[in-house]
Amino acid sequence: MPLKTIRDEEPQMNLTSMIDVLFLLVIFFMAVTKFAEDDRKLPLQVPTISDRGALSAAPDPKVINVYQDGDVTIGGKSVSIPELTGQLAAARSQYKDLAVLIRGDKMTTHGRMTEVYSACRQAGIAELAISVKLDTTKR
Repeated sequence: MPLKTIRDEEPQMNLTSMIDVLFLLVIFFMAVTKFAEDDRKLPLQVPTISDRGALSAAPDPKVINVYQDGDVTIGGKSVSIPELTGQLAAARSQYKDLAVLIRGDKMTTHGRMTEVYSACRQAGIAELAISVKLDTTKR
């Protein structure tokens, strides 16, 4: 059995290509910086605007609670179905894409929940969500 008498060379990392890439990046960023400075020196006057026309953020969704006894609340105040429709329509007139979250008790009647859904539809609410709780005990 022949034994190896010549030792293999240790592998070395060739950094030449990485250094080339770094130099190219440095040159690129230097050139871009120069062009950005030239753009600022152009004799150009841009128009100005006031900040009064700034867009406002979307409002939080309206939360409607439907309790077991059929009581409906919005914003912590008890309302009837016609009052709910009026309040939602007024809120939608201020923000067209108003979202509504309905939190119904699991023991409330299906009929009462349907009345709340109908009130939302009559008010023109298109974005409607129903709150549920995930059951983590059954897996």
